[in-house]
This record gives sequence, C-alpha cells and structure tokens, in this order.
Amino acid sequence: MIDQIIEFVMNNPLLVGAFVVVLLAWLVYEMRSAQSNGVSTSEATQLINREDAIVVDTREAKDFKTGHIAGARNIPQSRLEDRMSELDKFKSEPIIIVCKTGQTAGAAQAKLSKAGFERVFKLQGGIMQWQSDSLPLVRK
Repeated sequence: MIDQIIEFVMNNPLLVGAFVVVLLAWLVYEMRSAQSNGVSTSEATQLINREDAIVVDTREAKDFKTGHIAGARNIPQSRLEDRMSELDKFKSEPIIIVCKTGQTAGAAQAKLSKAGFERVFKLQGGIMQWQSDSLPLVRK
C-alpha cells in the first residue's frame, strides 16, 4: 500500500502539489472563518447569561421546532433582510447567529454587521455543536 502511494506521488507530482495547495488553502480559510467573530458554545453561554445576548436561529421553522436554544428567535436565512427590523432595538447588544452546522451563519453575520449591528457573533459548529456538547434545547 505504501509503495503504491509513493509510486503515485512520484508519477503525479503536479496533481499531488495541487492537492497540497488546495488542502492548505482550505485549512487557512477554515481557521480564519472560525476566528472571525465566532464563539464556542461555552462563550455563547457566557454571552447569554452575563450580557443577555440575543440568539437568532437562521434555520427554517420546521428545523427550529425540532429543538432550539432557549429564548432564540427564529428568523430564517432566506427572510433575514425582510425581518431585520425586528432586531433594530438590539443594535448595540450582542447577537449570536445560529445555523445547523455553523457554515451558513457567516452570511447572516455579515448582513447584520453591514446593517450597523455592533456585536454580531456566529456559533461555531451551529446547533449540531450545541447538541454534541450536551447543552439543553427547547422543543416547542
């Protein structure tokens, strides 16, 4: 097996080089996006408990009903621009954007930041990470 891998690398240096470059670019992108105003579940819990952070769940209503963070507001990603006025009174408060896996929350975070919201964070790993950390969900 190792011999085949070595042979493949020797016979396809451009392909292997391209793979390494893409892999490194992806890792850098993931590290930068995780650090850009992303919060872990423990940091999110602290923001909620200490600073009364507003939690905005951007999943669709049917996913929201299967379980969400207590006190979260459901504003689906597709309707965020239409319903942004609901959040206007919280422009200076911390806002945590939650999606399913943490991948799409960045777009909502950017929209809110562009609209003048001062402290907008995304939950790293989304609701999936919240569940895997055994944190409570509300089902209503």
